[in-house]
Amino acid sequence: MDVSGASGQPRSGDDQPTDHPAVPTPPPPAAEAPAPTEDGPDTDPAATGTPDSNTPGPQAARAEEPEDETPDTTGTTAPATETHETGADEPGADEAGGDKAEADGAEADRAGGDKAEADEAKTPEGVRDTAADTHETHRTLAHTEPPTGPAPGMAKGEPPRPPKEPGGGILMGRPFGVPVYVAPSWFLVAALITWVFGGQLDRVLPELGAARYLVSLFFAVAFYASVLVHELAHTVAAIRFKLPVRRIQLQFFGGVSEIEKEAETPGREFVLAFVGPLLSLVLAGLFYLAMKPVQPGTVPGVLLAGLMVSNLIVAAFNLLPGLPLDGGRMLRAVVWKITGKPMSGTVAAAWVGRALAVAVLVGLPLLNSSGGLGGGTGESGGMDTVTDALLAAILAAIIWTGAGNSLRMARLREHLPELRARTLTRRAVPVETDTPLSEALRRANAAGARALVVVDADGHPLSLVRESAIVGVPEHRRPWVPVSSLAQDLTDDMRVSAELSGEELLDALRAAPATEYLVVENTGEIYGVLSAADVERAFVKAMARPS
Repeated sequence: MDVSGASGQPRSGDDQPTDHPAVPTPPPPAAEAPAPTEDGPDTDPAATGTPDSNTPGPQAARAEEPEDETPDTTGTTAPATETHETGADEPGADEAGGDKAEADGAEADRAGGDKAEADEAKTPEGVRDTAADTHETHRTLAHTEPPTGPAPGMAKGEPPRPPKEPGGGILMGRPFGVPVYVAPSWFLVAALITWVFGGQLDRVLPELGAARYLVSLFFAVAFYASVLVHELAHTVAAIRFKLPVRRIQLQFFGGVSEIEKEAETPGREFVLAFVGPLLSLVLAGLFYLAMKPVQPGTVPGVLLAGLMVSNLIVAAFNLLPGLPLDGGRMLRAVVWKITGKPMSGTVAAAWVGRALAVAVLVGLPLLNSSGGLGGGTGESGGMDTVTDALLAAILAAIIWTGAGNSLRMARLREHLPELRARTLTRRAVPVETDTPLSEALRRANAAGARALVVVDADGHPLSLVRESAIVGVPEHRRPWVPVSSLAQDLTDDMRVSAELSGEELLDALRAAPATEYLVVENTGEIYGVLSAADVERAFVKAMARPS
């Protein structure tokens, strides 16, 4: 993958940063943009202003930099890493006047089309999806660790607009500033609980009649309120440790607290995981105490007994020592503390989680059929056996998948530091708004640059010329197309620091989806342009390396 950065020279395979000065600001009447290096090719002033079409193009390793080539008048290559020609170049008109009229019309059409294309620019799927995997999740009952959405800010200042809501169902409130959502799947499990618990009430309190389903619905809501308390315990602990929490979601098999950063120490990891089951045990104790003054065999007595037992089950299940359950995170913290390596803790807890999934798949139906969980051999024994097997299969699949996701996330975090904005940045040439595209590309080729930054008369960056827009302009029209018509306006959140790396870099890109970003030094000087496609390729390359 080409990661030559802003030096204009091919970068070595070790992805070490290449030292080069910030891009200088050209004077207003400049005919040539100053280049940080002076080893570029000599350019024939009599040429038409278009560089050699043989300049290394997309996905080239740039092992051969065009230092000794003289720009040709027959073609132009955009200063980009990856290009896809969308159309063949048309032969030019025989007369300059015909060329001029045709170019002016094409320029007007292209300016509108490029504007629409800029509005649809998005961060590549690979970057968005894989980066989202770096966030921690804590689930109640059966835990899984699906990717979560983008972080709501950038490492270098807050974006001018508020972050987009994560979504995930019906918003129920914002305790401690964290949005709580009820997923559509919750209504399915609520109906299932209402039906099952209603059948039990029919045997215990037959006098209720159809009203037993209203009592059962109340139990389902109260049970998930207990699950919410479990998740809030994780959330409060995360906030206490200054870890951002994206959202809490109540869904089919419980709840999930999406914590966007990993705990810094094994002690904090242990506390963060343990507080959830601890609160479930506390709730079970409170319901038990509330049962004491209540007469058995009444609606309040049955509800309190059911809530006590359900919270005990939630606590016990989540204390099982395998990822992605809370007990697995506690085991991970212990191994992390002993070995000093979080990856070792993740591997150990994930494999215990997989063994646990097999045990649930085989052991749960056998235990229930033998009467260990109160199962019987009545007339409905066949149906109960099928139901138990289905429930065990679902739980085992969730645990197994969550354990695998934990391993994948740990490996992802291990490789994230290899993504550094400084080493992935393309060298850029500043050009003024009315500079013809052919002249801008000639300057970029001469300087060994692969990106264009549109600046004002004082040298302040205004916009970035999009790679895809350059490719779409036929070569014979480029002398009449100003770079400003192909550029995307810069916003504050499209400026990223050259010092960003790893998860902070991905957070910055996901906070403002775009195809290119302006990379700046801490002093505010332009360092170059970062392409989201380059980041995606670098990420895939890093993930392919063995851990």
